Amino acid sequence: MAFLVTGGCGFVGCNLAAELLRRGEEVVIVDNFTRPGTPLNYAWLQTLGKFDFFHGDVRNSQDLEVIFRDKKIDCVFHLAGQVAMTTSLANPRRDFEVNVLGSINVLEAVRLHAPDATVVYASSNKVYGELDEATLEEKPTRWEPTGKKGIDEHARLEFYTPYGCSKGAADQYMLEYARNFGVNSVVFRHSTIYGGRQISTFDQGWVGWFCQQAMQTRDNPDHTFTVNGDGKQVRDLLHVSDAVACYLAAHEHREQARGQAFNIGGGYENSLSLRELFLHLQKELGVTMKPHQLPWRANDQKYFVADNSKALQHIHWSPKKTKEAGIADSIAWEFERRRG
Repeated sequence: MAFLVTGGCGFVGCNLAAELLRRGEEVVIVDNFTRPGTPLNYAWLQTLGKFDFFHGDVRNSQDLEVIFRDKKIDCVFHLAGQVAMTTSLANPRRDFEVNVLGSINVLEAVRLHAPDATVVYASSNKVYGELDEATLEEKPTRWEPTGKKGIDEHARLEFYTPYGCSKGAADQYMLEYARNFGVNSVVFRHSTIYGGRQISTFDQGWVGWFCQQAMQTRDNPDHTFTVNGDGKQVRDLLHVSDAVACYLAAHEHREQARGQAFNIGGGYENSLSLRELFLHLQKELGVTMKPHQLPWRANDQKYFVADNSKALQHIHWSPKKTKEAGIADSIAWEFERRRG
């Protein structure tokens, strides 16, 4: 039986595929190479072991049909997606086609050809909108809730921006296919994932992006860069190794996880604001960073920290890597990339 990873040459996908290869599993990857760095990740995976690769697109149901007819798929890790809010605003049709149509195509392929397979879907904290029902206090370096620190799955769903709509719609389709068709689908509503092999850009992968800005500041002390909002917005950081462990735990405990949505992140102890990340990078690299403030992005959450207690209860998972160790890993990866 094979593990299918859609978007398997992307950041999380290639790390997950690498772990499956290390475990000696049969791995099938589908990717269309549209994200920066995916060909490099593909070449890296080739050094780790043998896997089947399909250059395809989840928007095309026939691409998936070929895979499901050729392979006995035991689990689908559905990581292919349009991942940037800004891109969704620029091209909402493509955002819909990739995230919603692509997810429907995955679910239909499983329903028709591999009904016993697990489907684990990478959703987003953006399904909760601005989370404006939370009462926040402004601290010197961050926004902080006055009450409970972690946000659980009872938070109100509000789909803001085309990206929030597309991820939220796919999220709900996953749960609906479990209810009405018996598909073994599981939804992970992620906060920030970061770590090695992430090709960060201005609008996606903020930890890696600001690591890049710190390194450019080290080379040129006059280097400036932009930040949307006041820099006090908070996210919990989930290292990619913990994300991989979470995905594998969902398949291992699929009977308990089936039809469930989980908020997944690094937890409060691994939370950081942008300003706090800058302070940490300045200390680590001996630089003084010079951010230039821009207006807030549309519907940006001032605070999101996942309450992981449901995941601990159902799939016996909790994050292990500290933010300090994880950021050191990201810095090392960026240095490696710069060396070529």
